[in-house]
Amino acid sequence: MAKPMQFVALTAVLGCFLPTTVTATFWGDWGKVEHCPEGERATGFSLKTEREQRRGDDTALNAIALICTSGSKITSTQGPWGNWGGRFACQSGSYITSFQLRVESSRGSGDDTSANNLNCKCSNGETLNGDGTSWGGWKEWSSPCENGIMAIQTRVEGHQGKRDDTALNDVQFTCFLKRNQMLAQEIAPNAIEA
Repeated sequence: MAKPMQFVALTAVLGCFLPTTVTATFWGDWGKVEHCPEGERATGFSLKTEREQRRGDDTALNAIALICTSGSKITSTQGPWGNWGGRFACQSGSYITSFQLRVESSRGSGDDTSANNLNCKCSNGETLNGDGTSWGGWKEWSSPCENGIMAIQTRVEGHQGKRDDTALNDVQFTCFLKRNQMLAQEIAPNAIEA
């Protein structure tokens, strides 16, 4: 069964955080949200990718790790296949503000991979190109997080036995809000229009 793919930028505020996502495919379950240490944002990333299996079942992108300001790494749910690739980092003083996911749409009875690669933009305008695989096409860039990204959540399909495995299917990042923006959002719901 074909599963729809579309670009979605969520603008609803959940507490004091803005999630930003690119809807890829709907196979698998959402994992736990993982946050950078308090006050930190993502300054880089790394990808866990399974390379082409030739006659075997390809899964492509299996995990995304965000590298936080202090150098610590955070990941949400991971697929079991593949190896970690390079470490891509924004220049000193810069941080990740948006992302673009490479996705292969459903192939029907063919070998599905779903998410394949990730690119990220830094606050200084630099683009970091991931080292994932090349199946599928690039989605639109996510809405920018002006103050950076502070958390990650991934949708991963578990092992399907003898059926087709896809591993990582989707990702959602959470925007970092500065203290004055959080205070403004706390005040705004109580504002009275004249």
